[in-house]
Amino acid sequence: MGWRYPKHYDVIVMGGGHAGCEAALASARMGAKTLLLTMNLDTIAKMSCNPAIGGIAKGHMVREIDALGGEMGKVIDVTGIQYRMLNGTKGAAVQAPRAQADKVAYPQEMKLRLERQENLDINQGTIEQMIIEDGRIVGVDTKEGISYTTKTLILSSGTFLRGLLHIGETNLSGGRAGDLPSVGLSADLEKHGIRLGRLKTGTPPRINKRSIDYSLTEEQAGEEGVYFSFDDEGIPRLPQVSCHITYTSKETKEIILRNIHRSPMYSGQISGVGPRYCPSIEDKVVRFADKERHQIFLEPEGIKTLEVYVNGVSSSLPFDVQHEFIRSIPALRDAEIMRPAYAIEYDYVVCGQMNNSLECKTIEGLFFAGQINGTSGYEEAAAQGLMAGINAVNKVKGQKPFILQRHEAYIG
Repeated sequence: MGWRYPKHYDVIVMGGGHAGCEAALASARMGAKTLLLTMNLDTIAKMSCNPAIGGIAKGHMVREIDALGGEMGKVIDVTGIQYRMLNGTKGAAVQAPRAQADKVAYPQEMKLRLERQENLDINQGTIEQMIIEDGRIVGVDTKEGISYTTKTLILSSGTFLRGLLHIGETNLSGGRAGDLPSVGLSADLEKHGIRLGRLKTGTPPRINKRSIDYSLTEEQAGEEGVYFSFDDEGIPRLPQVSCHITYTSKETKEIILRNIHRSPMYSGQISGVGPRYCPSIEDKVVRFADKERHQIFLEPEGIKTLEVYVNGVSSSLPFDVQHEFIRSIPALRDAEIMRPAYAIEYDYVVCGQMNNSLECKTIEGLFFAGQINGTSGYEEAAAQGLMAGINAVNKVKGQKPFILQRHEAYIG
């Protein structure tokens, strides 16, 4: 037990990612005294991977979050630098809004909205242990030596629980590149009988815009009139930019196959299971051996940066191989990698240990949201955060859980 913080909370949210932000806002807006505890206030709502919101199987989730009073749609509507309606020529049921985000503006805007929210405190801290009495959450202890008391706790830890980064044979402990992992909480969860597994995800390299030959790409401009929030039509927007399409080459495939034994995914170095719908470039060339090239998108990361996200070449290969295969792409012959691609392994809560309300079956008042549950993408995490926030408050008030059915919402 550390120094007892003088305030008592109804809901504490651990983690300031996309799930944590929606959980904290939902809780506070329902009148609960809420604390958002995050390891670094400067990385709230950080876009660790693709700086984009929405897309196929995702954009409708943001619309549902908006309909339920969430914030993601409103924030991307004022911080996006390109908007498109995917499947625009098809029926309404499969149309999907997508926005390229400014990776600096989006988290800044979300953080400001959190700071201005009544009933919500935001503190920097790392939870090391849960305080449990008679099978119920009553508080948390932090690495900084502070104890907070609460009636409910929402864990939205993202990729930080015992996070381990892989770049070829090199391993780095971290929740993402440049950030420390959360280690103590995993051991505490296991001590209290929570079964954990390992998952893996990855991210592609970022390259310098000045090193791209755009004459060898196809421009993809944005569209007018695409909004995520039902309240935002006609609001002012940031300057808009284009993305660009190009392709890997036969040489790219040969380089990757020649070095496949150096990929942690294929050498046995990584034990975690990867996301089904976000395969690495290694997986693509192995699983789709008949294809000689793969489409990639060159996506600007913001208005005030020259970093470009190379969408479609997520990898855990060593940096020298990344350098070689990136430069085998015709438009990227002179590309300068500013940040290497990497894979990350992290702990998650094995399914079957929580109710549909996202509350733990064995520890009363403990909720889980986002990647700790095995989600993929900012949107799904945000949706779970919103639902966990609502249900944590319902728990405090002694009300029934709010559970959307499958015929009512995709969130259900």
